[in-house]
Formats: sequence, structure tokens, C-alpha cells
Amino acid sequence: MSLYSEYLQEIEIRKGQGLHPKPIDGGELLAEIIAQVKDTTHQHREDSLNFFIYNTIPGTTSAAVVKAKFLKEIILGESSVKEITPKFALELLSHMKGGPSVEVLIDLALSNDASIAAPAADVLKTQVYLYEADMERLETAYKTGNSIAKDILQSYARAEFFTKLPDIAEKIDVVTYIAGEGDISTDLLSPGHQSHSRADRELHGQCMSTPEAQAEIKALQAQHPDMQVMLIAEKGTMGVGSSRMSGVNNVALWAGKKASPYVPFINIAPIVAGTNGIAPIFLTTVDVTGGIGLDLKNWVKKLDANGNTVFDKNGDAVLEEAYSVATGTVLTIDTKAKKLYNGNKMLADISSAFTPQKVEFMKAGGSYAVTFGKKLQTFAAEALGVEPLSVYAAAKEISHKGQGLTAVEKIFNRNAVGVLSDSPLHAGSNVRVKVNIVGSQDTTGPMTCQELEAMAASTISPIVDGAFQSGCHTASVWDSKAKANTPKLMSFMNKFGLITARDPKGVYPSMTDVIHKVLNDITVDDRAIIIGGDSHTRMSKGVAFGADSGTVAIALATGESAMPIPESVKVTFKGHMKKYMDFRDVVHATQAQMLKQFGGENVFQGRVIEVHIGTLLADQAFTFTDWTAEMKAKASICISQDDTLIQSLELAKKRIQIMIDKGMENEAKTLHGLITLADKRIAGIKSGEQPALAPDNNAKYFAEVVVDLDEIVEPMIADPDVNNDDVSKRYTHDVIRPVSFYENKSVDLAFVGSCMVHKGDMQIIAQMFRNMELQGKEIKFNAPLVIAPPTYNIVDELKAEGDWALLEKYSGFEFDDTNPKASARTKYENIMYLERPGCNLCMGNQEKAEPGDTVLATSTRLFQGRVVADTAEKKGESLLGSTPLVVLSAILGRFPTLTEYKEAVAGIHLTDFAPPLEEMTTAPVEFIPVSNV
Repeated sequence: MSLYSEYLQEIEIRKGQGLHPKPIDGGELLAEIIAQVKDTTHQHREDSLNFFIYNTIPGTTSAAVVKAKFLKEIILGESSVKEITPKFALELLSHMKGGPSVEVLIDLALSNDASIAAPAADVLKTQVYLYEADMERLETAYKTGNSIAKDILQSYARAEFFTKLPDIAEKIDVVTYIAGEGDISTDLLSPGHQSHSRADRELHGQCMSTPEAQAEIKALQAQHPDMQVMLIAEKGTMGVGSSRMSGVNNVALWAGKKASPYVPFINIAPIVAGTNGIAPIFLTTVDVTGGIGLDLKNWVKKLDANGNTVFDKNGDAVLEEAYSVATGTVLTIDTKAKKLYNGNKMLADISSAFTPQKVEFMKAGGSYAVTFGKKLQTFAAEALGVEPLSVYAAAKEISHKGQGLTAVEKIFNRNAVGVLSDSPLHAGSNVRVKVNIVGSQDTTGPMTCQELEAMAASTISPIVDGAFQSGCHTASVWDSKAKANTPKLMSFMNKFGLITARDPKGVYPSMTDVIHKVLNDITVDDRAIIIGGDSHTRMSKGVAFGADSGTVAIALATGESAMPIPESVKVTFKGHMKKYMDFRDVVHATQAQMLKQFGGENVFQGRVIEVHIGTLLADQAFTFTDWTAEMKAKASICISQDDTLIQSLELAKKRIQIMIDKGMENEAKTLHGLITLADKRIAGIKSGEQPALAPDNNAKYFAEVVVDLDEIVEPMIADPDVNNDDVSKRYTHDVIRPVSFYENKSVDLAFVGSCMVHKGDMQIIAQMFRNMELQGKEIKFNAPLVIAPPTYNIVDELKAEGDWALLEKYSGFEFDDTNPKASARTKYENIMYLERPGCNLCMGNQEKAEPGDTVLATSTRLFQGRVVADTAEKKGESLLGSTPLVVLSAILGRFPTLTEYKEAVAGIHLTDFAPPLEEMTTAPVEFIPVSNV
């Protein structure tokens, strides 16, 4: 059977699902289609022609290579298709975004036939996705006297690919659609359990929100054909939780604009809004597509006659509506005045959505084009020996004389490129920075591959110190979806230059270690910048930013990222931690005490949390930085003492060496290079030349939070508060309660796992069992207990030390890598499950609790439907707590009393933490200007 016949069969299957033909990315299939186009009598010629023109994926796919080659033949007159003139062929090339299409355009532009060279050059002037090899060809031709090459370079130096684009509309009319009340997580926009379909954009688009919501959006579009639908999180924040590009893609698919008439199912420029704005990572993703994200502030705190905030019986601030954005409301966005209007009435200042940089993204159709455009302009100006014209908004460089630097300001100053100022940069500055470490995870990885193909990237940037492709999000079940997606993903990333968790060549066994743990290990410099395709990319060394799959692709391809320097909130500790408390309780208490100190206002949102943690190793400190995603922080930084940082780096070296010993090293010797960098960093600390990162003692913070450890007297639970009368208060991670609140509450399923646990947590479980054995107590589970260690290293170490044998003794199931599960677990017995290292229940895409369960977990996710779905009779609950509390609850089948809990952990060494005795700051030193690369 021919590939085309198979394609027709697939089309019929998709028809039954209400889908169009799948976009073509395979070169062999497109070659068959081209042959049918050339045959004027072929029965499938018309369909084949449409597939060729409208349904072929551009970029560096093998189909794009074949398409570009055929279009070149048409332009040169070597092939003839009456429907595709040479002029139309050039237009089609202009929509293919780079790689083979740019190669063809350069071939044509540098040809000896002026009638071909000139129009090809005109098209080439509009392109920005050029790489070093493309630029080198143009520069070489220019130096040999080629006038066309000179003309192209002059156009690039003037950035005409940007300046000749139309400006954004001064006024944009929108019709509102309330997508949900309260925080809207990206799970609503792109559910985790549908992650396997993200690379099939049309198919994945069907899972956004609900079919009813999709129908309502279409109805609004029909009623208001000249307006865009604006999706709104009423009384909440839009896009909390994860970084999903797929969430923005889905919104754009339903309510955005088509990127190109010749590129299927790629939409851009969605408009989204929230009462409390847009979650930081999600807003970056909106920028990738040239969209608009508005902070509405349409609900405000109610004040009494004395101007004081009014609180309800739960201690939450009462909100009152400043103006309505009810579904179907017609509003006008004035992009020049930067105001939101209802008719002639001004509702809100929205200037934060229209900074010079964001307006450039909107004009260019997304942030990628601006990133590549700036690089291309710089190259052309240097090749011509001229100064580049000032076209783009200047990097915003803010410096306050006499003001010290926070930790994140120091990191940005160290890594900034292209900076003009000789003074230190402070928060609010918008700069390009070098990215040291990049992480791609497996449920967004296929989309990152698509983004890399779309921007015609073929290999990792040489300035990236290290990059890792994980296999953790699909670790639990080796089902047909994983088998179809994972090997292809690993093969692509392996060739691109990443260290891959699962070896596409079968040399080393599958490694499904949680990505955040691996990135925490391969980050070997506390001054590094890390970009990762997951909201929990929050390392305890350096500063890490969770990002969408597109931003990950940009970081991989260019080794750079552009972003503002965020404000910081300083977190310090005082008092003494009770011996029976776990560090997870400190983490939850930080959230609760912060909200109390600031009258319910989340000062962490959108900012960097600089936590002065001092004595905790990176593994343990990660429990805090990981949780900062749920605090809605943009990132977090751990301030460590010198000796603690050295110990963390030595541990990182050991774990990198294990990866090498497993055969995971690549041709570029990336892992060996990381060990060398770690040794260099350790030497700098020991010599005193480069001590551990610390802020200046006169740094300025947005706020300072002091966590009183003496106030933490009970285990603390993060509660989704599923029955709160105010739906906007549900699933926010802001409800933190003591364990005594839950006395006698049943637990249906307990889960220890995900990135929030470390080796110490596994040791705590073993010690709890030993204590029970010594006390003569029966170890029996009255609720299922699922344990998923975060890494294989931990399992190996526990086996060597004897703790794993104790866990095996009381388990009813143990993972087997030689025979992994082929289907997800839907029912649980009252036993302990030792699951494969990875994300497991926290992801919600493979394993899941039974609907309506009350789950107590160490994970991070309490979103509706993520870990556990609702039933008609009972809402599913995902309550979050410490490892010892979760394990004890599984044994009891209910929440323990405080007395029961204390007895269970008596004598067990929980996380040992004491506040640093001295201020972890430094005196300001003379500023050394950053390099002007």
C-alpha cells in the first residue's frame, strides 16, 4: 500500500472524529503527492495540490525539504504546475519560515539570472530565521562583490523585515467570555491527561475547556464577526500552574488569528485576561504568539467607612465589582492610550500589556521573530561595517545609584548580553541574557521539537552549558501513546544535542528521573540561568524560570532569552523548628504567614522569592523552591552558605558521574564539561575569590517576609477547599490549615512522590516502619499508599543502604523496568505500591486516583480534576502534606491526631533546619560592567 493510500485511510478515521486531514511532515509522503500533482490526469491530483499548498508543515521537517526543492524547480522552470506560478512559488517559500526554504531562497538570490535573483532577494529580505550557515553564505557573496547580497544585507541592517510590517491596530474591539471563575489553571486549557495529543494541534484543541464552552465561543464569534473573543479568568488569575504552550495554542486556535493561509492549525495573537492578571509563565507564552494579556483589576477589596478592608468569616478579603466583564460584553482595547474602554467609559489602565517590547512582539507576530530579527540585524551591520539602525525598542536599562543588588539582579548582571550601561542594572530592566542550562520534559517535548523545526534550528547552541530531555511525565505507563511519542522525541533531542533520559539507541536503560531533580543536579553554578519546560523548573542553585515549549526551543537554539529583571521578595526565618515538624510544614507555613502579614495580598506573585535558607543542601532546599510555583512566584533563589554550596556541588558531581557511567554522555562531552564547571566553581568558593551568591546589604526588595518557626506547631496542609461558597477561592494553594482541622477525616488514597520529595523522605518512610516493628505494631494499610521515588539514584542508594529492602517487605507491588505497566491504574487496593521513579499521580495524565477520592499527597497539584476527578456525589480532593503525615494517614485510613502523629515520628530525624546565625548578605563592591556582546 502506498503512503498516500495510508494517508487516505487516516483521513477517513479523522473524519469520524470531526477532524481535518493531519498536517504532513513526512518527505516520502509529500514526494508521492508531488508526483500526483505533476500527473495532470491523476484522480487525486486536486486533493494532492491542496495538500501540497495548504497542509504541509514548514520549517525543517523532511516534508519542508521536499516542498522547498519542488518550489525551486518551478521557479527555475524545471517543473511546471499551472496552479503554481513562479511568483506564487516564491510566496509559498516566504511562509515556510526557514531552513530548506531559506537555503532555496539564497540559492535563487545568488544565481546569475537577474529575473530570478531580484524577486527571490525581495522575499529573502522578509525572512528572519537565518542561522550561521545562511549568514555566512550571504557574507561570503558580499565580500566577492555580489550586489544582490549587498542589497540583502543592507535591508537586514535596516531591519526592514520588521519596519515594513504594519503597526498594530490602534483600537481592538473584543467580546468577553468568562472561561471560569477563580484561578484558571492550564489544565483547563490543555489537560494533562491529553498531553499525548499536543503535537496534533487540531486534535488537542478539542480538549480545551468543555464542548459547551467551545460552542459558546463559536456563537460569540458568529454574533461578533469583526471582534476577537477575549477569554477571562473572573475573580482569578489566568494560566496558573504550568507553562503550557499547548494551552495558549488552544486558546489561539479557538479565539486567535491564523498565522498563515498556507500553514494548517497554527494560530497566533490570542487575547486573554484575568481579574488578577496572567500567571507569569503563561504571560511569557502569550508573548511567544504575539498575543495580549490584560490585568483587569475588575474586582477590588471592599473597604469599610474607615477605609479598612472588610473580611468574611473565613478571614478572606471581601471583593466588590469595579466593572462588569460578563460574557458577551463588548470592550475596546486602545493600544495607543493603553486603556480599556466600554464605549466611551474608561475602565482600566492596561499599560503593562503594551510595553515597547510587547508591542514589538505583537507587530512581529510573536517574540521569536524579534529575537531572531535582532540577531540578524546585528550580523548584517557587522558584515557591512556599519552601525545598526535604532529600530527596536532599546533594552530597558534601569540603574539606581547607591542601591545594592538583590541575588537575581546579580545573576542577570553577570549573564546579560548587549547591555550599553556601565552601571549595575536593577529590577525593571529588560535585557537579553545567556542561558546556561535548558530542560525539556516529555509531554511538552514534542511541541518543542515542532518549534525547533519551525524556526529551522538543527543543533543546540554551543553557548549552552547543558540541556536535558526528560522521560518523567510519561514514566508510569509504557502504553501505546508513550511508545508512539517517546522514542521519536528522544531520537530528535539526542540528535539535536541534548542529554536524553531514554536512549533512542538502547545503549543504556530507560531513566525516568523527575526532570526538576536532574536539572537541579546538572546546575553547577549558583549564578546560572536555567530555562525549563515546566512550571516547577525552580532550582535551588542559580535562578530558574519555568517556560513554555517555545521559549525552551529559543533557549536551545540561541542560548539566550530576553526578559525583564524581576522584583524580589526576601524571605528569612527566625525561631526554632520543632523536632517533630517536617520541612514541608515550613514551606506551607511560609505561604500562610506571608498572606497573614500582607492582609491576604500575595506579594510573591510574579516576583522572585529570595529565600535565605543557608544550611540546607540543594536536594532539601529544592522542596522550598519547587513549591514557589504554587506561590505564583516567577522564580526563586536559595542563598546558601559557602560550605553548604560546596557540599551541594560535590553531590551534583557524583550524580552527573552516575549519568556518565550509565552511558548517557553525548558526543559533545556535555556531562564531563559540567563536572569541570563544578570543579571550577568549588575552587572559586574555597579560594574566597567567588564566594556563594549573596545579595548586597543595601539591596532593595518589594517586600520582606519573616517566617516564625516557633509558630509552626502542627503539620500544615495545603487544601483545595473544594466546598468554599466562593468558587474563586477554590484550588488556589492559598488555603493552609493545621492537621487538627481534619481530625477523623477519611483518606482514600495516599501518595508520596513527585519532585517535592528527596532521598530523606524515603528514609523517613523506612524509619517509620522500623519504629512500628520495634513497638510490635502491625504494618497494615487502611488506604492505598503509592510511592514514586523521584530518581533511580535514590532507589540505588536506598538498596545499597538497606532501606529499600524494608520498603519491599511491606509493598504489595514493585515496579519492574523489564516489564513496565502497559495500562494506567484505575483501581487501588489497600496496599503499598512501589512505583517507577517519575511524576506518577502528580501529572494526572497516566495514573489517577478514583473519582471522588480524598487524596493526601506530597505532590504539588491540587487543581480540579488533575490528580482526582469529581463525581456527581462528591468532589475529588487533593490535599497536600509532608511525607510522614501522608504515610501515617495511609496506615490509619484517616488523618491522624496531633498526638498520633508525634508518636509516629518520635526519634525520627526529619529535615534538620535552623535559620542562619548571621545575615547572608555582602557589602557592595565596585561594579564591573557586563560584557557588551
